[in-house]
Amino acid sequence: MNKIKQMAISFATKRSWATIVLLMMLAIFTGAFFPNVVIDTDPEHMLPADESSRVFHNEAKAKFALSEIVVLGIINEESPHGVFNPDTLGRVYELAEFAKTLRWDNPDDPSKKSGVIEVDMVAPSMVEHINQEEPGVISFDWLMPRPPRTQAQADTVRAKTFANPMLSGRMASEDGNAICIYLPLTDKYQSYKVYSALQGKIEELGGSDEFYVTGLPVAQDAIGIEMFTEMIIASPLAMGTIFLLLYFFFRKLSLTFLPMIIATLSVVITMGSMIGLGYEIHIMSSMIPVFLMSIAVVDSIHILSEFFDLYSPEKGRKQTIIEVLNFLFMPMLYTSLTSAAGFISLALTPIPPVQVFGVFVGLGIMVAWLLTIMFVPAYIMVLPASFFNNFGLAKQSGGEKTFLDRILEKTGRVSYRYAKPLLGLLMILLVLSVWGISKIQINDNPVKWFAPSHPIRMADTALTKHFEGTYPAYLILESKKNKISYSESEKRKFSERFMTFAETLIAESPHAPQLAALFMNELNHMPDSIDTRKSFLDRAAGLAGRKAEKASDEDFYLYDEFSSFFNLEKEMQKPFKNPEMLKYLAGLQKEIKAAGLVGKSIAPTDLVSKINQELTDGKDASYKVPEKLQGVAECYMQFQQSHRPHDLWHYVTPDYTGACVVFQLSSGDNMVMEAVETFVHNYFEQNPPPCNLSHNWAGLTYINVAWQNQMVEGMLRSFLGSFVIVLLLAAFLFRSVKWGMLCMVPLTMTIALIYGFIGLIGKDYDMPVAVLGVLTLGMSVDFAIHFVERCRNIYSKTGSWSETLPQMYGAPARAISRNVLVISIGFLPMLISALIPYRTTSILLSSIMMLSGILTLVVMPAIITLASKWFFVSEKVSTSKKKIPATAIPLEVHR
Repeated sequence: MNKIKQMAISFATKRSWATIVLLMMLAIFTGAFFPNVVIDTDPEHMLPADESSRVFHNEAKAKFALSEIVVLGIINEESPHGVFNPDTLGRVYELAEFAKTLRWDNPDDPSKKSGVIEVDMVAPSMVEHINQEEPGVISFDWLMPRPPRTQAQADTVRAKTFANPMLSGRMASEDGNAICIYLPLTDKYQSYKVYSALQGKIEELGGSDEFYVTGLPVAQDAIGIEMFTEMIIASPLAMGTIFLLLYFFFRKLSLTFLPMIIATLSVVITMGSMIGLGYEIHIMSSMIPVFLMSIAVVDSIHILSEFFDLYSPEKGRKQTIIEVLNFLFMPMLYTSLTSAAGFISLALTPIPPVQVFGVFVGLGIMVAWLLTIMFVPAYIMVLPASFFNNFGLAKQSGGEKTFLDRILEKTGRVSYRYAKPLLGLLMILLVLSVWGISKIQINDNPVKWFAPSHPIRMADTALTKHFEGTYPAYLILESKKNKISYSESEKRKFSERFMTFAETLIAESPHAPQLAALFMNELNHMPDSIDTRKSFLDRAAGLAGRKAEKASDEDFYLYDEFSSFFNLEKEMQKPFKNPEMLKYLAGLQKEIKAAGLVGKSIAPTDLVSKINQELTDGKDASYKVPEKLQGVAECYMQFQQSHRPHDLWHYVTPDYTGACVVFQLSSGDNMVMEAVETFVHNYFEQNPPPCNLSHNWAGLTYINVAWQNQMVEGMLRSFLGSFVIVLLLAAFLFRSVKWGMLCMVPLTMTIALIYGFIGLIGKDYDMPVAVLGVLTLGMSVDFAIHFVERCRNIYSKTGSWSETLPQMYGAPARAISRNVLVISIGFLPMLISALIPYRTTSILLSSIMMLSGILTLVVMPAIITLASKWFFVSEKVSTSKKKIPATAIPLEVHR
C-alpha cells in the first residue's frame, strides 16, 4: 500500500497537468450520458417486479379495470347553496368537458391514446340518476346532462346527488360545499401532464370557487418533476454557502474553488456512470448528489486544512502537499473504504432503488477519494507561485491563536478534566434516546413530501376538510370454493339436498325420488375424477342434459328440473350473488365506517342495494340486499341496462366469484392504510364469511405500505450489517479491536441521539429519514478514523497521552471542526426547498455533522482519558501534575 501511495503522490505532483486532463476527460466522458437520463417515481418500482404484493396489485388492476385517479376538487363556501348553484355547476360541467379532451398520442403505441379515461370519469354530467319510473321499472338518466340555468335546476341536481349513497360523500361532500371530479388515467405517468393542463384551464375560470387538484399519482409524478427544479435552486445555494465558508477559512479564492470542483466531478462521474449503465433516476437516486457533495467536500477540506496549517515559504507547496498526503493518505483511504462499505451494504435491502442508491454512493465515495488524492495535489502544483504569498496559518494569524483555536483549547480541557461527568451525561442522553426511539412511528405519505404551502398539499388539506376520504384502497375478495377439492362429506350433503329437492316433485311425478337416486348413483360412479365443486356440478348438469335427450316426456320433465337444480347450485357457488355474502360485506362496510377508519366505501353491495331500492318502492328502508339469489341476480341484470354497464365490472368479476371493495381513506398516510388492513383482517378472523374467501389488497396506497415495510426491515438489516462491516474494517485497518470499537462510539451515539430526538418530537420515520441514517455511517466514522489515526501517530512520537492530547486539538481538531462547520452550515439553504425530503436532508445532514464532530472531539478523548492504560498499554500515567510544553494546551493530568 505504501508503494501505491508513493506512486500516486509522485504522479499527481510531477505530472500535474496530465493528472488534471485525464480526470477531466473522465468527467466529460461520463457526463455525456446525462442527456439519456430517465426519471422514475413509480412507487411500484420500489418493489422487485416479482414481489407478491406488486404482482397481485397489477393482476387486480387488470381483473377489475382499475385505474390510478387524479382528483379535481371544486369548493364554494361563500354561496348559501354551496357548489349547487348555477354558476359553480356550470364551471364543474366545463371542467368535466375539458377533462374529456386530455388525451394524447401514446408514444409506445401510436394506435392508442394516453390520458384520461372518459368512460370511467366520475362527474355530475357523467354519472347516472337511478330512479323508479314505476313499480318494478327503473329509469337511468344522466344526473346533469347540461349545466343548470336556474337555482331550482341546481337544487334538483343536488337532490338527485344526495339520493344516491354511492355519490353522496364521494362525488359531493355531505355539506354540499364541495364536488370532486374523479379522472381515471390510462397510466399514472400521465398524471402530471393532466395536472398541468387542469391548472391552466382553472386559471381561465373566474368566480368565487376554489379549485384543487390532488391524488397520489399527481404527488408522485410531481415529485419526479420538481425534485430536479428544487435541486437546481437549492444545490447552488448550498454550494455557494460552502464556498463562502471555505473562503472564510482559507482566504484564497483559487483554493476555495477546489472542494467545489472535487464535489462536482464526483457527482458528474458517478451519476453519469449510473445513467450510462442504464439505471433510472428515482427519488432515491436524486439524493446521490447531496450525499456525494458532502462527503467529497469533507475529503478535500481535510487535505486543504492540513495544507493551510503546515504550509510555509521555507517548505514550499510541493514538500508541504507531499507531507500532508503522506499522513492523510491512509486515514482518508480507511474512511472512504468504511463509508463505501456502509453504503454498498444497502444492496442487501429488498428495494431495487435503494440498492442502486447504496452501490453508486459507495462507488462515488471511492471516486471522491481518488479525485481528492490525485486532483487536489495536481491543482495545487499548477497554481502560480505568487498565489502562495501571504498564505498559510502562520502568515494569516500572525502567530496568534484564532477564535477556533481558543474554542478547541477549551474543548480539550473540558474533555480531559471532566471525562467522567461527560460520559455520565452521555449515558443519560443514551437512555433518553432509547426511550425516544421506542416512540418512533413508521409512516410515509408522498403528499406530505410537499411543503404546506404547495398547491398539491393545500389541495389535500382542503378536500380532506370536506370529504371523509379521497385516497382509494382496494380490498380484493376471491372465492376459494372452485379451487378446493370436493370432499366426500360435501358430496353427501349435496346428495341430501338433491334428494330433498326430488321429493318436492312427487306431486308431478311420483317416481321422482327413485329416478333421483338412480341418477346420483350413476353420477357418483362415473369413471372420470371429479376434483372441485365446479367440475362436479358441471358434470351433473351435463349428465342431466344427456339423460333428458333420451328420456320419455315424464322423465324429460324430471331431468329438466334436475338440470335447473344443478344450475341453481352452480349459481349459489358464486359468492357475490349470494345474499348472505353481500350482507356480510355490508356489515364490514358499516363496522369499518363506525370505527372512523374510512370515509366512504363502495362494493357490489351498494350497487345491488340501490337497484333493489328503486325496484321496490324508492324508499330509504329498501336500500338493502334482496333476500333471495334471484333478487340479487335481477339487480345485477337491471344495472347492466344503464348507460354505464361497464361500471359493474369494477366491483365484481363476470363470473361473480371475485369482488372489489373500494375504501376511500381520509389520508394517504401509511399508518391509516395499515390500520384499515389490520381492521379488515381481524374482522374476517372474528366473523368468518359465509363463503370461503381469500382477501388481499391493491392500489397505490397499499403499495406504499408494502415497500415501506420492506424498506424499514431491509434498512434495519442493512444498517446492522453495515455496522458490523465498518467495525470489522476499522478493527482490521488499525489491527486492533479496541480502537475499532472506539471508532464506533460517535456513530452509535449519533444514530441514537438523532433517532431518539425524531421519536420524541413525533417526526415520522419515512424514507428520507431512513436513508439519512446511513449517512451517519460515513460521516461519524470519517471523523473517528481520522481522530484515531492521528492520535496513534502522535502518540507513537510522544509516548504519553497527556502530551498527545494537546496536539490532537491542533491541526487534526481544526480539520474536523472546519468540516463540521462547512457542511452543517453549508446545507442549511436547502431548507428553502418546497420538498420536505430536501428540508429533512438539510436538517439531518447538519445535525449528523454537528453531532459527529462534537462526539469525536469531546467523547472520544474522554473515553481515552479514562481508559488510557487499556488503549496505550505502554503509557505510564503519573500521579502528579506533569509539565506540558508551552505550545500545548495547558491540561492537568488526572488518573
